[in-house]
Amino acid sequence: MDKQLSDRIEVLVRFNEADPLGIVWHGHYIRYFEDGREAFGNKYGIGYLDFYRKNIIIPVVNIDCSYKRSLKYGEKVAVETTFIPCEAAKLKFEYRLFNAATGELVATGSSVQVFLDKETSVLQLTNPVFFEEWKSKMGL
Repeated sequence: MDKQLSDRIEVLVRFNEADPLGIVWHGHYIRYFEDGREAFGNKYGIGYLDFYRKNIIIPVVNIDCSYKRSLKYGEKVAVETTFIPCEAAKLKFEYRLFNAATGELVATGSSVQVFLDKETSVLQLTNPVFFEEWKSKMGL
């Protein structure tokens, strides 16, 4: 079985993320994925700025979200982010969102990012050297 790296953070649902009934708009679940991805990158040393310093940008090219339950204003959402190792030149993550107070699963999802040269926006068909070194260091 492949080793997987994960991180978990909690995010407070803010007033501007909810509709007049206090229910979180569905698009903000994708933002919670982003919060998890950013925290994961900062924890493990592969954040956006780490790539940027190596002249690589990593746009999201695919994202999926399956909604299970609603979140409401004032609740906290626990975001579990798991890096999915692969051989292809891309970053893959899976997400699970939970109501932090009840532990109920509220959404699952995944995302894919690719590597582009920062200056030319040319797609990189192989993993950047520093990313391969990072994977090796992490035992992936």
